Amino acid sequence: MIEYEEKTDEELVEIIRSVDRELFSVIIDRYEKKLFRYAFNLIKNELKASDIVQEAFIKSFINLKGFDTKKKFSSWIYRIVHNEAMNSVKKYRKEVPILDDMDFQSNENIEKDFEKKEISEEVVQCMDQLPLMYAEPLALYYFEDKTYDEISDILHIPPGTVAIRIKRSKIIMKKICQTKR
Repeated sequence: MIEYEEKTDEELVEIIRSVDRELFSVIIDRYEKKLFRYAFNLIKNELKASDIVQEAFIKSFINLKGFDTKKKFSSWIYRIVHNEAMNSVKKYRKEVPILDDMDFQSNENIEKDFEKKEISEEVVQCMDQLPLMYAEPLALYYFEDKTYDEISDILHIPPGTVAIRIKRSKIIMKKICQTKR
């Protein structure tokens, strides 16, 4: 299995499709935490985010033959998670999410950790007030380290629109956070 760890996602998909379907576990290992974080940022519910990621892995495995290896696998699987999350949002629209407390590791100054936690909670609260069309590209860019082109592939919008939405979301976030003070 170790020799497959150095393969790109696209190379690994080719091997999974033609040689060994069991190697899909390598894909799961690579993406499980990232996709969960992305899904959780969208719907703010751990159980639903976990279900969304599991469903996305099932769908991606079933439809692996349809994946174009000339494109980025990460964009493709993030798009599947995006679609599953949007379906979940539509299905559970009337539910109100309850945010769990954020936990930070502390080896140094407790005051700094507390301030960091306070700031993070404030950012999450402000981000929760953003419309989804602005929160999503912002989360992909800052929390998932995706490029504008990758976000464009995931959300099926032009890269210019991604740039505009991220710029606007920063402006809106600033206004939201300033009015909270």
